[in-house]
This record gives sequence, C-alpha cells and structure tokens, in this order.
Amino acid sequence: MPPGGSLNSKMGGKRAEKPLKTILRLFRYYKNCTGLLIVAVLSILLYSAATTATYYMMDPLVKALEDGVNADMAKYIALLIAMAALYLIGAVTNYLLNRLMLSCSARVLCAVRKEMFNKMQQLPISFFDGHTHGELMSYYTNDTDAIRELLHHSITQMLISVTSLIAYIGMMFYLSIPLFLIVVVMGICIFYVVRLVGGRSRKNFVKQQRVVAAVNGYVEEMMEGQKVVKVFNHESAAQRGFKTHNDELCRVATNANTYANIMGPLMNNISHIFYAITCTVGVLLATPVPGEAFLMEGTWFADHQELLVQGGVLIAFLQYIRQFANRISQISQQFNSILLALAGAERIFALIDMPAEVDEGTVTLVRVEETGGTLKETDRRTGHWAWKRDGALIPLRGEVDFTDVDFSYDGKKQVLTDVSLYAHPGQKIAFVGSTGAGKTTITNLINRFYDISDGTITYDGIPIREIKKSSLRSSLGMVLQDTHLFSGTVMDNIRYGRLDATDEECIEAAKIANADFFISHLPEGYETQLVADGANLSQGQRQLIAIARAAVSDPPVLILDEATSSIDTRTEKLIERGMDALMKGRTVFVIAHRLSTVRNSDCIMVLENGRIIERGDHNALLAQRGKYYELCTGTSELS
Repeated sequence: MPPGGSLNSKMGGKRAEKPLKTILRLFRYYKNCTGLLIVAVLSILLYSAATTATYYMMDPLVKALEDGVNADMAKYIALLIAMAALYLIGAVTNYLLNRLMLSCSARVLCAVRKEMFNKMQQLPISFFDGHTHGELMSYYTNDTDAIRELLHHSITQMLISVTSLIAYIGMMFYLSIPLFLIVVVMGICIFYVVRLVGGRSRKNFVKQQRVVAAVNGYVEEMMEGQKVVKVFNHESAAQRGFKTHNDELCRVATNANTYANIMGPLMNNISHIFYAITCTVGVLLATPVPGEAFLMEGTWFADHQELLVQGGVLIAFLQYIRQFANRISQISQQFNSILLALAGAERIFALIDMPAEVDEGTVTLVRVEETGGTLKETDRRTGHWAWKRDGALIPLRGEVDFTDVDFSYDGKKQVLTDVSLYAHPGQKIAFVGSTGAGKTTITNLINRFYDISDGTITYDGIPIREIKKSSLRSSLGMVLQDTHLFSGTVMDNIRYGRLDATDEECIEAAKIANADFFISHLPEGYETQLVADGANLSQGQRQLIAIARAAVSDPPVLILDEATSSIDTRTEKLIERGMDALMKGRTVFVIAHRLSTVRNSDCIMVLENGRIIERGDHNALLAQRGKYYELCTGTSELS
C-alpha cells in the first residue's frame, strides 16, 4: 500500500476522543449562525422558565382551594389564566426553538461537509490509493447522517433538558432541602450508571461506524466489479465475503445498541424508585408525630413541616421530581443517537485533522510575453510560460532530469533504484517493461504525486521540490490508462483540461485527438450528456475524449500512460497525425506496449525491477538484441 497510512487505523484503531471534547468541537461550527443560536437559546430559557413556573402554580392553586373557591373567585380564575398563558408561552417558544435549531443544524452540517470535502482535496494521492470509494463515501453518508440526527434532535433535546433540569433543581432546593437531598442521591446514581453503561456503548458505536465503512467499501467494490464477478462465477464467493462483513456489523451493532437501549429502562426504574422514596419521605415530613409537636415548636423543622402541610409544597415538589425524571429519561432515549453521532463526528474530525499534502514550493508558473528580447510577466494568454523564481523569470522549456532517483511506497520495498534519465525540450521519451517495472511510478514522481526517497528531479534546472505543486501540475498534461469522465456534457469534459477554453478551442482539441467525428454523430453532439463515468460511450471513445482534454490544456509537457490502450489499431493510426501535431515542440513521456507507439521515440527506456537496464532509440535497442529485442519479438503487443 502507498504511504499515508490507513484512515481506519488512525480513526478506529485507538480509543475515541472524549465525548465532551467532540461536542464542544461541534459547537464551534455554530459560529456560522450565531444570531439564530442566540435567539434559540433565549427561546429555550423562556421555555424552561415557563414550564418551571407552570408547575410552581400548583402551590397557589392549592392554597386557593384550601381558602375556598367562593372566597376569592377572581383570584382563582386569574391563576388559571396565568397557567394557561404559561402553557401557551411554552408551546410557542418550543416551536420557535426547534425551528431555529433546525436552521442552525443545517448550516453546521453544510460547514462540516465543506470542511471535510476541502480537506480531501488537500490530501495526497497516497491517501486515496489506500481507501475504497465506499469507505470515503461513508463519511458523507453514515457519519454525516448520524451527526444530522444529533444536531436536529438530540442537541435541542439536551439543551432543553439541561436548562429545565437546572431550573427544577433550583426550585426543588427552594421548596424543600430535605427532599432535595434525595434528588442529589438520585443524581449521583444516574451519573455512575451513565458512566458505566455509556462508556461501553460508546466503544461499540465507534467500532460500528468503522465496520459500516468496511461494509460500504466491500459493496462498492463488488458493484463496480460485477462483470468480473459474473465472468468468473464468483457470485457465491462474493456472497460469502459480504456475509463475513455483514455478520461483523450485526455483532458490533447489537453490542452497541444493547448497552444504549438498557439506558432508558435503567433511568426510568431509578426515577420511579426515587419518586416513591420522595413521596414517602415527604408524607412522613408533613405528618406531625404525636408527642413531638411541643418539642419541635419554633424550630426550622417545624416551620418546614408547616410549609409542606399548608402550602402544597409537597405536590409541587413531586411535580418537579417527576419532570426531573422525565428529562433524564428523554436524555437517555437520545443516548443511542448521541453515541452514534459522537462516533461519526470523531471519525470525521480525525479525517479533517489529517495533515494536508505538504507543498514547500515557492517557484510559480506565470504567463509571459517577449518584448525586446526580454520576458515580461503578463495576464494575457500568450501561449508562453516562465518559472518565477526569486523575482527572476526562467523560460519554461520542458527539460526534465532524473539523477540517481530511489523511491519506495512503503519505505520497505524499493520500487525504483538509481534511476537517471534526461529529457531535452521537445523530446519524446518512452518507457517499456513488464508490469510492475516502475514505468507509471516515474510519471507519478514528475507530477509529485509522491516524493522521492533519494536523488534529485529537476524541471528546467529547478528542483521540483521548489516548484509549487499547482504550478508544476499546470505545466503537465496527462492522459491515463483508466479514463475518468465527469457527469456533464462532452464539451464540459473536454473543457475540464482548461476551464477558460472556448467552444471553438474544445472542438479543435477534439479534432486533434480525432474525436470530432464520433462526437458529431452523437445524439446531441458536443452537448450529449455523459452518465456513470461515460458508460454511454465505448472505452475507446472515452479515451479519445481524455486525449482531447489533454490537448485543450495545451501543456508544454505531456505524459501519456497507455493513452491508446483502449483504442483499436485503425483508430490509433487515425490519431497518430493529430498526436504528432499535439506533441510537436513539447516534451513527451510515453508508457506503452504497442511498438507503433514507441517506435518513433527519441529515447526508449527499458525498465526491469525498478532499474533502467537499456536505453536508446528503436533501431539502437534492436541492434543490442537485449530485453527490448525480446519484447519486440516475443510479445504480440509489441510485434
């Protein structure tokens, strides 16, 4: 595997971050909707205050009943109206806070997805080499959906419950200190239950998210390779492989949800037990003990007992403890989604925290024009470029030099050893050799998809480490063996090589690649929509569009990695003239197996086990009667 490490090992192989730390990090994203959040928090506080005051209304209502309704009917009606108003305020603020929190959560998710996607654009190629599309998509689907549930419902419920719990605790402390002590014991019990059960549940939810990513990766891989599966009759093997992954997911998910689902019943049972204890203790406190009234007369206990008997304090207190238990129960009901979301958030944050691709380059590529024999930087498109190094302009010629280059993907197995080569501006350099000889690796090093272990690579005399990667890659045009087309029109895919290219320039590039003929015969010509990576085109047609895309970029250096591998011999001959025109005046690196593709190269490099064992033009290498001669005479592709 190329370097970069496994994201799963970095995210799931170690214990997850603390939940509080993850929640606090999520809260930072609310800076995108500070105004809405402030109004939502105020609504939560008003809602909590309204509901808390509603339960406290039981005290004056009980007093009014004890005094007799007829004694002060207006006061009793006023109390009922006040209670109705409080309920109305609670309903309105509850709707408002939920609506505002939904808006906030949508903005938070937008910011998280944006940051995650931006980070992926900054990660090195080695990262994507080590992970399937399904694994990566899991961050945008399963993990993001888990966070959405947390932000849409759980956080709102948590904020309401926490503020309400604080209000209830304050009121219970105000109403009865002895009964409040029971609530303190109840809170301690709940804390230890959550700590014990929640810790085990969280570990399993982290494992669940990791296994879900593995399942997605396996499914994506099997779906992409469905033709291969059917050709070799491996349906049963694919099913067995999926069963292994699926069973693992079932086991881990069962463990995670088992711990999470017992949280609710535990909380309910604890609350019911303490509710019963509070009722019993409250009644005992409110019931005078014969023979002790005189002894306690004038004491704090006697005064407190009087409050419990005459003020309806016990009824109000029981309402608060019931609501206290309900809030705890609501939090426990959200426990499952909270833990799942935290596991997903931790994976996403681990991705976001991964170090970006290092770019220490300072040399940039600029457009220039020649005035009086000197180069001058310009914003106009002149077709001429130069490297800007410490204020000086160095003409871009396309001169590439490898000196004693060593390279290894994993630091263990050597892929290239002591590779030295020189490409003069305008030369066509070809690489041939068996699979795994290191041909594609060389072109990847020119692009700085990977950095060399030892040696030097210079571009126009400048070490490529000093060139900014964006400028380096802007000077290179590349046609890969595995063609990738994007959703959109044929014209859009050709213009991808240079986004400011006009329609006429795109059509001209298609003519150079000899793609204009078949494109013109498509149902909608250049405006034909491509789907599923160009599945509505043949492999050869897709390759021609990729060549046209490279042509429109008009690069000084071209890299053709099996660029004509998917084109039949007739089509290949048709585009040779266009490719010759495209390569004129440019440095070209070619990886190919067909003799017709490499025959007219200025220099052919023969690689074996990461070393250049032969070099020279076609005739010189044939005269040596070495490896190249064997390839030419011993394989059908080079015959």
